[in-house]
Amino acid sequence: MSLSLRDIEQEVSQLTSDERAKLIGFLIATLEPADEGDVEAAWAQEIAARSREIQDGTVIPVPADEALARVRGNLR
Repeated sequence: MSLSLRDIEQEVSQLTSDERAKLIGFLIATLEPADEGDVEAAWAQEIAARSREIQDGTVIPVPADEALARVRGNLR
């Protein structure tokens, strides 16, 4: 027999903090893509592309404090 979401919520509310934390980790893991290799490869390609842009001068890095100041200025 399948439990309703309300039943599950009631059961979960009776767990300890540690048990709820473990459950959260489990639930998040079920939402992640099964094949993270593609994600890792995409990030590696993105990092390589950005590094090339910096090395060839296409992009000039901005110090973090300056970048944050620009963002804050745009929010006003």
